[in-house]
Amino acid sequence: MTLTRPPLRPPLRAPVPLPRRPRLTRGPELGLAVAAQLALLAVLRPGHAGLAVGVGYALASWALLTRAFRRRRTLGPADHVTLARVVLTGGVAALVAGHLAGAGHTAALVAVASVALVLDGVDGQVARRTGTASKLGARFDMETDALLVLVLSVEVAWSAGAWVLAIGAMRYAFGAAAWAAPWLRADLRPSVARKTVAVVQGVVLVVAAAGVVPYAGLLVAAALALLVWSFGRDVRWLSARRDRRAGTARGRSTDGARRARLLDPVAR
Repeated sequence: MTLTRPPLRPPLRAPVPLPRRPRLTRGPELGLAVAAQLALLAVLRPGHAGLAVGVGYALASWALLTRAFRRRRTLGPADHVTLARVVLTGGVAALVAGHLAGAGHTAALVAVASVALVLDGVDGQVARRTGTASKLGARFDMETDALLVLVLSVEVAWSAGAWVLAIGAMRYAFGAAAWAAPWLRADLRPSVARKTVAVVQGVVLVVAAAGVVPYAGLLVAAALALLVWSFGRDVRWLSARRDRRAGTARGRSTDGARRARLLDPVAR
């Protein structure tokens, strides 16, 4: 009987990694937005002060959005609409700066701000119809709204008084308070009233900036009162939600299990 050796098997080799597909980035899209911002400034001609503000705004927007969307391969359809509103808001900011420096461009300011307000109702519909709604997109939309209202409040405050700045500062004051009271960062329930009040702020400020209605100060004061009511309503709801969670946590913590996690009223 003859014994034969089994054929030698080739040594196992580590799998060769396939070449990675090039990652799509939002860089070209944000770069195009900067180019659009500069083109808009060239058309609007807001003066030296306005040009400086507009260019600074374009660069700051590019830096902030690059960081905010660093984990996103590309922007969604609704994000493109919001990005267009960012560009328009930069144009409004430049025109406001030019106006404060003595260059009058009220008609252009009202026109650009009006287009930005109209587009505010478009990006949400696009997100829902394309199935691309996201928390990041909603935050992008909200911050763009807040910035436009802040810029418009600066314009109206120049003629109506510094108290108008409270309209633009309200959102940022709420955000600052959330750092000291984390329970304010909890998700709010959807509210038609909140959305309506937010839209009213922009419309009223544009009307006041246009100077087409008498007693515009009273109109702006009414808008501010609505905004205070809206924020107060949300704070009360968040406070009640925190108290309910704290009460539930105290009831469940009698057995001593997982106390720290249950007592955290703002854990997400």
